Order: sequence, then C-alpha cells, then structure tokens
Amino acid sequence: METSLRLRGGGGLRVHAKEKLPLGYNSLLQAHGEVDTTRGGAAPSYLALFVRHFYPQLSANIGVGVQLHDAHDFTYNLRAKKAIPFTSNGLLGVNIKARLLADKDFKPVPYFQLRENNWTLNAYMDGKWDVRFDM
Repeated sequence: METSLRLRGGGGLRVHAKEKLPLGYNSLLQAHGEVDTTRGGAAPSYLALFVRHFYPQLSANIGVGVQLHDAHDFTYNLRAKKAIPFTSNGLLGVNIKARLLADKDFKPVPYFQLRENNWTLNAYMDGKWDVRFDM
C-alpha cells in the first residue's frame, strides 16, 4: 500500500492511501482513499476506483475510473502514459502523461502539475491548489 501526506489550500492535512490489485494479464484495479484530519472521524473524504491496462511492448498504459469527493462530488477520470527513451539502455528518457478529469456533467477540469522526487504541486484552473509528499 502506498501512502502520502497532502496539504490543500484552504484545507487541512489529509492522509491518502492507494492499493493496486491485479485483475489479469497486464491489468489492475487501483483503489484510493483519503481521510481529512481537520474533520475528525474515520469517514473518508475521497474514494476512487480505476481500471488500468498496461502495454509493455509500447511502454504505455491507459486507465479509466471514477472518483467521489466529500460523498457528493462525482467525477470521471481518463488517463494515459507513454515512456519515450532517449538512450538504448533506458537511463535517459521522458514520460508523457495525459489526464482528463470531468465532473458528472462531463465538464473538464484543467490543472497544472510540477513534480520533483517525492514532492508534487498541483494548481487547478478554478483557483484551488495542493501540495503532496509521497512516503
């Protein structure tokens, strides 16, 4: 299980956990959950389920899933990732990621992300932001 601490602007510290369960050859079910420490109680503030499929011969994967925020904000998620190596030994390359977030009316929610080692900064176009530290 992977865990991380997350701090959102205007909110408190959240504890996030992710588990990946194999479904079959090159497929998995990915489950996420999050507890907001400012609210108290053990009820999760975020739940998500994704089905991901990997294409090793293409160094790519694709996933589709649903997310539930605060028991009422329902969103859909489509993601893809492709690795492009620059050297034959694979030590230098770039990962290209694409992700589409859409609410229940399929209105897209664009965002910007910066990553360095275990730190991630997300800035959403609706003015929200969050900082993540992966443990």
